[in-house]
Amino acid sequence: MSGNKLGKYIFFGALAGGLISLCDRATREDVVNKSRSFMSDVRYYSKNPDVVKLKLQEKSEKYQSIYEQVANDATYFKGKMDELKELSPQVKELVVDTKDAFTEAKDDYKAMVSEDSTSDSTGK
Repeated sequence: MSGNKLGKYIFFGALAGGLISLCDRATREDVVNKSRSFMSDVRYYSKNPDVVKLKLQEKSEKYQSIYEQVANDATYFKGKMDELKELSPQVKELVVDTKDAFTEAKDDYKAMVSEDSTSDSTGK
């Protein structure tokens, strides 16, 4: 029972708020102008239903083309992600090989430097 009262009170509150807001002259004039414009549009489209049909077709075609573009972009990005997944192990292997080569070269350079320093101290 209280649910019925809640809905009724919300409706009356909205109605009272609307009536109070119409006390402002600018709001009242705006509501009148928009109502006239709306009624004018209703009369025009009721006399010219082909215009409504044409506008709906244009909107439908526009949204269809947007959908197709998004679908194509998604397919493209999916392909690129798959390509990246395939390349990732190869790139990882390349990075590991490069790191190993630098580590080996570093060890070789250390050995060379240590040999030079020991031969310098013994040779003098």
